[in-house]
Amino acid sequence: MGKGRILVVDDEADIRKSMRLILSKAGYDVDEAEDPEAGVALVKSGANKLPLNAIVTDLNMPKINEVIVVPYLRSQFPSCPIIVVSGSKMMDKSAKLFKDAGVEFMAKPINQEQLLGAIKRAVKEA
Repeated sequence: MGKGRILVVDDEADIRKSMRLILSKAGYDVDEAEDPEAGVALVKSGANKLPLNAIVTDLNMPKINEVIVVPYLRSQFPSCPIIVVSGSKMMDKSAKLFKDAGVEFMAKPINQEQLLGAIKRAVKEA
């Protein structure tokens, strides 16, 4: 068995692919979706029997308002750690709000070490 199961949610296919490669090479089982609703449906479909250990999500996606991304995912997976990766111009304010809510925030572009460090912390907490 791998190190854990991670859901990557981002509307940009290249970013999802990049995160999948990094996480897969590090030994994680990765599911990916272009929006939170598709991600929830994928996880709840039961196709992958492993428990979900962490969610990595973008905020700015066409199908869902950035204000409700985290609350929506939290409502579906209450105990699952969430890592927000965003290119938002309001980084400092966003980072503080997310930290206060128990959500890790990373600004795009992210590098491999940042992503793996955040995932390791999240999986350890789960």
